[in-house]
Amino acid sequence: MSMERLTNLEGHDEFIARHIGPSEAQQSEMALAVGYASVDALIDATVPANIRLGAAMNLDDPQREVDVIARLKAMAEQNHLCKNFIGMGYYGTHTPAVIQRNVLENPGWYTAYTPYQAEISQGRLEALLSYQQVIMDLTGMELANASMLDEASAAAEAMTLTQRVNKKNKSTRFIVDSDCHPQTLAVLQTRAEPLGIDIVYGDAATELQNGEAFGLFLQYPGSSGEISDPSALIESAHAKNTLVVVASDLLALLLLKAPGDLGADVVVGNSQRFGVPMGFGGPHAAFFATRDAYKRSTPGRIIGVSVDRDGRPALRMAMQTREQHIRREKATSNICTAQALLAVMAAFYAMYHGPEGLRRIAERVQLLTAGLATALRSSGIAIENQHFVDTLTIDPKGQRDAILARAKEHNINLRCDKEDTLGISLDETTTRADLALLIEVITGEAVNVDALSAESGIPDALQRDVDYLQHPLFNEYHSETEMLRYMRRLESKDIALNRSMIALGSCTMKLNATTEMLPVTWEGFGALHPFAPADQTRGYSELLTDLERMLTECTGYDAVSLQPNAGSQGEYAGLLVIKRYHESRGDHDRNICLIPSSAHGTNPASAVLAGMRVVIVECDALGNVDIGDLRQKAEKHSAELAAIMVTYPSTHGVFEEGIVEVCAIVHEHGGQVYVDGANLNALVGLAAPGKFGADVSHLNLHKTFCIPHGGGGPGMGPIGVGAHLQPFLPSHPVRPVPGLSDDNDVVCATPYGSASILPISWAYIALMGASGLTHASKVAIVSANYIAHRLRDHFAVLYTGSSGTVAHECIIDIRPIKEASGIGEEDIAKRLMDFGFHAPTMSFPVAGTLMIEPTESESLAEIDRFCDALITIREEIREVENGRWSLEDNPLVNAPHTLQDLTAEEWTHAYSRKQAAFAMDSLQQDKYWPPVSRIDNVYGDRNLFCACPSIDSFRESSEDETTVG
Repeated sequence: MSMERLTNLEGHDEFIARHIGPSEAQQSEMALAVGYASVDALIDATVPANIRLGAAMNLDDPQREVDVIARLKAMAEQNHLCKNFIGMGYYGTHTPAVIQRNVLENPGWYTAYTPYQAEISQGRLEALLSYQQVIMDLTGMELANASMLDEASAAAEAMTLTQRVNKKNKSTRFIVDSDCHPQTLAVLQTRAEPLGIDIVYGDAATELQNGEAFGLFLQYPGSSGEISDPSALIESAHAKNTLVVVASDLLALLLLKAPGDLGADVVVGNSQRFGVPMGFGGPHAAFFATRDAYKRSTPGRIIGVSVDRDGRPALRMAMQTREQHIRREKATSNICTAQALLAVMAAFYAMYHGPEGLRRIAERVQLLTAGLATALRSSGIAIENQHFVDTLTIDPKGQRDAILARAKEHNINLRCDKEDTLGISLDETTTRADLALLIEVITGEAVNVDALSAESGIPDALQRDVDYLQHPLFNEYHSETEMLRYMRRLESKDIALNRSMIALGSCTMKLNATTEMLPVTWEGFGALHPFAPADQTRGYSELLTDLERMLTECTGYDAVSLQPNAGSQGEYAGLLVIKRYHESRGDHDRNICLIPSSAHGTNPASAVLAGMRVVIVECDALGNVDIGDLRQKAEKHSAELAAIMVTYPSTHGVFEEGIVEVCAIVHEHGGQVYVDGANLNALVGLAAPGKFGADVSHLNLHKTFCIPHGGGGPGMGPIGVGAHLQPFLPSHPVRPVPGLSDDNDVVCATPYGSASILPISWAYIALMGASGLTHASKVAIVSANYIAHRLRDHFAVLYTGSSGTVAHECIIDIRPIKEASGIGEEDIAKRLMDFGFHAPTMSFPVAGTLMIEPTESESLAEIDRFCDALITIREEIREVENGRWSLEDNPLVNAPHTLQDLTAEEWTHAYSRKQAAFAMDSLQQDKYWPPVSRIDNVYGDRNLFCACPSIDSFRESSEDETTVG
């Protein structure tokens, strides 16, 4: 046997075949069906020649799954796991195994999409509603949203909310108390500057007396650990028409009087220590709670209780008019997602432990901290904070270096961001042995911790009773059996990728391979503190450096920042980089951002947050950027032109042939080109934004690079930039990014965003290699064109390129159908639920349409099943058009049909039960039953209710399947 044959036995392309759904023969079959002799012929006709890459990407060959796992394990082992007492918003926690296995590691939870189609999202909506209840109970506020990206960005959103709603104080000053986390201050400063907000940093009480301010920010407990009663300061602030934001900590709030009871207007923080690993910085669900009066201005998503068509309780995302794709340049936030998966984990953690169990955890941490304080004081160590829950700041009095040396010897990390003090934060994972070792490290003397006596560090006036989480949801699932079954019941209500294809255009719901997901929960990646010393994180450093190299190769850029932890944050970061570049050249007046009318709504919202003025560029009849309109507006604003934001392939699902000219026009007038990376799934290996004229892009790792959507988060949105923009990438005040100025902007609470999910994208690229990634892009395009071909005789395909083909997605126009029959795109979307499918993207970017994206991961059989469903639905619409079924009573307007509907004694519809539930024979084999009928959105907004229903209604509804919590 030859050596060449032995090499071939390695099977390096096995994963590629597993990731890509259609076989080679099926790919050729689809291309032939569309009218092309081969896949490559279809690609050549679709992707403009002037943007095609001339050579393959310089990436390693595809690797086997076992080899990728081995490499990742080697990286994880390079991360030196120490006992972390750093704190600063990040703490050790125990993730209950039942939650880790059945939520965090379960594709039924992590592959679901954002709950825009509420009827098939009732499970995670119930979990998110419970999360809101946890936050409302612990903060003492009237309203909470369903999570935010991180604590620092939540604080920034709170700052802009207080300015927006404060009608009595028009000052531009926002006071930030000196005892706040440094990363929060940095993000606040970055957010404030483009918006003309003046950050005043110092003692809050003093600064409040020194002048007017629209808002004031306090940390409670402080970053130092100090607990001060803020009620008098809040009262003084309100007397001056200053609104108050309080940043707090969920574990502390189990013991401390709620900020809402002390007068706070907004409360923010991080739910990480409720069972979510530190993960070198994320992902974690931040919380945002405020007064009911500010509900219409609250950023992010709010889950509300409504009713379905039959009057049964049902959940939905409330007040969706706040979504940024609707408000666009008038948006007050660019937040487009949340941290749904992590919020769900935090909610289940609260349920599993219950109020008494959570209280025991907090009291234990507080008692250990009090014992530590007693021992340190007995040894002559000065403690700077008089009161505390879990954090002490000590004055080492010349012993700092010696203490740090002993700490390093014993694998202990202390907070040492200030030269004259040391910080110590205890958490759920701290043991009595840890306490004994800590005392010995700090004092140099061994102490018998069992002999320590301790008094509470919490002031009497701030002591809190267990006045929270009294709802049955937090008191009935303490056994693993009940918790397991409850989570399973919720999971079964939803449609995720482990059940069927999710053909959402522009959202790229592709395979999230198990091999890619495995490292996320390894301790070597999950247990690291984001501010751990660099010599302890060499494995992460290797992974991050290699991922940056991979991403620059995939995009054609020269440098990458991995800090932005969502696509919206990536847009914002990219525009700030452009802004700083212009300023460095003395171009302080360049503040116009050109945005095509078809752009995703976060584009104009991000531009506004970056301090730019939006000018809309029109699109032509084919959906392309109108080159004439672009040229006219670029010339008109030449002296002020900062950038253009353009999505490529376009939001209309075509490869615009004029993209190179678009870039040239903007550059001619001194602007920079921002290419939105939402549709990069059709480009990788075929073309690269950094090569055809773009200067910066954000990359949705939760789309093209296989991080799962998590039911509405997490995501990652790193940015790639040209060499001229690299000096302006985000850095960090606590752990500066190598090669960048410490003074650069900061867009995220941690230097590398949600670092613990980055191994997913690294693994995907390593498994696919250049050949696999290129082939994936081709198959995504072929699959979309095959769907357009199959549906063309039944629905109008709205946009195509000059060759008559589409990119990786296609838009079908429902408007003519609605005009002829009265049946609209929402009716089709709801009817698809009866077929077991999530609807395509509805009414974006064009109202009255459906945008379909199959991705490369769906098999030909599943694609055909989806097309068959839509064709069957089209035939049902014809039955309305020809008068067999009335517009008021047909399977579409009554969709979705629940099991209760089908098993009711009386059936009054003109169509049969079989037509309602089993319109295709394949549904007999695997039937998904929507848990609720069509939800009344108007009722939900008119009767906004965003907490778990009352105990009485809970008891009544628990008797049937419609329980909503």
